[in-house]
Amino acid sequence: MNFFRGVMGGQAAGPQPSGAETIQKLCDRVASSTLLEDRRDAVRALKSLSKKYRMEVGTQAMEHLINILQTDRSDSEILGYALDTLYNLICNDEEEEQDESEDEAMQKQSDDLGAQFTEQFIQDPEHITLILSLLEEFDFHVRWPGVKLLTALLKNQGVQVQGIILVSPMGVSRLMDLLADSREVIRNDGLLLLQQLTKSNAAIQKIVAFESAFERLLDIITEEGSSDGGIVVEDCLLLLLNLLKNNSSNQNFFKEGSYIQRMKPWFEVGDDNSGWSAQKVTNLHLMLQLVRVMVSPVNSPGASASCQKSMYQCGLLQQLCTILMATGVPADILTETINTVSEVIRGSQVNQDYFASVNAPSNPPRPAIVVLLMSMVNERQPFVLRCAVLYCFQCFLYKNQKGQGEIVATLLPSTIDANSISAGQLLCGGLFSADSLSNWCASVALAHALQDNLTQKEQLLRVQLATSLGKPPVSLLQQCTNILSQGDKIARRGSKVQTRVGLLMLLCTWINNCPIAVTHFLHNQENVPFLTAQISENLGEDERLVQGLCALLLGICIFYNDNSLENYTKEKLKQLIEKRIGKENFVEKLGFITKHELYSRAAQKPQPVFPSPEQMLFDHEFTKLVKELEGVITKAVHKSSEDEKKEEEVKKTLEQHDNIVTQYKELIREQDAQIQELKEQVATMTAQSEQMQTTVTQQLSQIQQHKDQYNILKLKLGKDNQSNSQADSQVNGLQTEELTQLREEVEELRQQHTLLQTQLGDKDALINTLQSETAEGSAAASDNTELLKELEALRSQVQSQSVEIDQMKTERQELLRKAEAVSSEAVSSSDGSLDAAKMAEVESRLAAQTSETERLKEESKSLLESRAELEQQLATATSTVAILQTEKAKLQTEVQESKKEQDDLLMLLADQDQKISGLKQRLKALGETVDDEDDLDTRDQTDEDEEDEDEDED
Repeated sequence: MNFFRGVMGGQAAGPQPSGAETIQKLCDRVASSTLLEDRRDAVRALKSLSKKYRMEVGTQAMEHLINILQTDRSDSEILGYALDTLYNLICNDEEEEQDESEDEAMQKQSDDLGAQFTEQFIQDPEHITLILSLLEEFDFHVRWPGVKLLTALLKNQGVQVQGIILVSPMGVSRLMDLLADSREVIRNDGLLLLQQLTKSNAAIQKIVAFESAFERLLDIITEEGSSDGGIVVEDCLLLLLNLLKNNSSNQNFFKEGSYIQRMKPWFEVGDDNSGWSAQKVTNLHLMLQLVRVMVSPVNSPGASASCQKSMYQCGLLQQLCTILMATGVPADILTETINTVSEVIRGSQVNQDYFASVNAPSNPPRPAIVVLLMSMVNERQPFVLRCAVLYCFQCFLYKNQKGQGEIVATLLPSTIDANSISAGQLLCGGLFSADSLSNWCASVALAHALQDNLTQKEQLLRVQLATSLGKPPVSLLQQCTNILSQGDKIARRGSKVQTRVGLLMLLCTWINNCPIAVTHFLHNQENVPFLTAQISENLGEDERLVQGLCALLLGICIFYNDNSLENYTKEKLKQLIEKRIGKENFVEKLGFITKHELYSRAAQKPQPVFPSPEQMLFDHEFTKLVKELEGVITKAVHKSSEDEKKEEEVKKTLEQHDNIVTQYKELIREQDAQIQELKEQVATMTAQSEQMQTTVTQQLSQIQQHKDQYNILKLKLGKDNQSNSQADSQVNGLQTEELTQLREEVEELRQQHTLLQTQLGDKDALINTLQSETAEGSAAASDNTELLKELEALRSQVQSQSVEIDQMKTERQELLRKAEAVSSEAVSSSDGSLDAAKMAEVESRLAAQTSETERLKEESKSLLESRAELEQQLATATSTVAILQTEKAKLQTEVQESKKEQDDLLMLLADQDQKISGLKQRLKALGETVDDEDDLDTRDQTDEDEEDEDEDED
């Protein structure tokens, strides 16, 4: 007890042991004690000494503490002491404020100790797995120290600990369970642990996201009061930023899970925005950063566009614009909101159009763009706010030719409204202001209104400015060059370099890829001498950037020169450079731009972020232009006139080649169209040939019917000639009537033959047309050949039909001759002095024969009708037979099934009989009396006979 009293602060007699000796004794007690209470007291004592004697406890007791975690899992109290002691050894955070006079070397030594003990602890990955398993303990005294210890390990050696947790089974899932803990202390420290765990590790970020992290974190934010919440909301937002920043997979998962819609309520602010707490400002700042992460320009264009669309559809953009136009919003929140709106509308036409329609709540209402530009050109506004407005204006014009046209239109004479302030007026005011930062911002903003838009570059040449009373107006281009050339006026400004750099960037963007603007620039006789003078001078470091930009401007005048001015053609400008400056010197001065220290910083990202106004020199889009033009201008300056002529010849040759290729393409398109047309014609002809085949088949059947009728009539005529020899006049009448009918049939066949010949002629004409078209489009040759074969077959069929018709004609002629012979014989044999009685008798016979013919026609008609009825009945009977056959097949299958069942029953009965007989045999063998079925039948028969005898006696 004296030992523990000395350790815990009590007074003991005798000399006091040193700290190292005490720690050694405690470690021995932890290692050798068999009683759990003794080990617990020793570990508690080590915990109390671990801050004061950090080095000694760490070097002597760490292994013993780890053994305690492995062996004493049943006692939560000793586990908690051990975890707290390890945390004190590894953690570098000082809870108490240190004096200013404390040596920094001591603090560095403390950090080194934490890193040293962390490396010692994680040498065995099983130690991290042990901590993870202890986190499953629900006891507060174990779980909370375990969370703090793991957080400290991640702070000191994050990459190594992340790798161990990543390969540990269910390691990340165990840590995610901390968010569901009902004890807020553990949940909040779990958030800090996950923040450290997800830093710069995409694999762990994905696992955490797919463990429903977004859902849980957004629920916690809502429960804690969103932007009005405390430090817990801040921790949740920091964790969300870790999960989403530079992680396209998680960003897509966040968008697809409709979590963007849940961000809208965060930005609902009231009318009274005064008195925001520091925590609310921090929370809202992080929330705006979270929105920016989803639409950052560094993301893939497709992902950003999808998120921008979702933010507009759910009303998030509208809510941000409401904050933008609200009053009483803190300056840093307003600045971050402007930056957020900028990236939400960047490159999205729908969002840009909506932003153009937003009006500020003023009287009269003004567009939000105008209100923001007023802040940008106002030198009394904070620098970061002016940078944010410039970024917003740049994002509004990014890939927005409609917006560019609207901005430039406010500068044109036909659209200027004297009663209202327009964006163009504000830009011109800033362009020629006494504030160099306003000059630079206005120049860059106007350059973005001309970016990649040739139409607006030409339109801006029409802008005229009134410089002073009594003097004619000058163009905007002329005024910019005048300010550049008047160095003495610029020197009186606060920062002449910033103003000149801004104007030079505007002029370079303006005349780039615009020969008309180049001509207007060169038309001023003072511009080229000023540029050559600026480039050729040996100035200080501050002026080198201006010299480089002047060289770039002159190089653009050479590269995009259309040689419309005799004094300033490409060749003459190059000769001027060679004489006044020197080609090597010109290229060297041109390289000053990319070598400037601020150039690379501006080229990194679109947002203009500068530590101070003096360093605000380069624009991101302008750095792209310099990178694109530097090489081509260098080549253009070094090229000779012969090289240019060769290049022009090559260009002409390429243009001719392109023209030839274009002609061939057009020819191929025409041929494709012709082939397609021929294919359609072939398809039409094929359909027509099929119709003709059907018609020919019908005609063949009709001819066959006529042949049959003709044969029948021929037989009838022969019988009549033999049997009706007594009445020649009657035969003559019948033959005349039959001949008339034959004439009608032959005439009908002749008409059909004529129709077929007409159709055949049409087909021949179509064949000739197709043959001529086939010579032009060889692709349809095979189809036309098939059609020709079909038409030849049709022609052969028609010819065969015509032969048959000719045969029928000859037979008709023979019949006519026979009829005339018979009539002549009758006339020669008859007596010329027939009396009226015979004539009347002949007429009566003729009338009787006529009536008989009519009766036969009616009978044939009725027979045809009965034949049709019989055919219909036959069809009905056929269908009935088919139905009966189906039913018969069903019955047969049923019979087969019943037979099979009967066979199965017979088999069962046979088996049953065998079993019964076997049982009877066994009963008989056992001495039991068994009546056989035969005996039973005999007895039944005997009983029946006796009953019959009794009945007879009665």
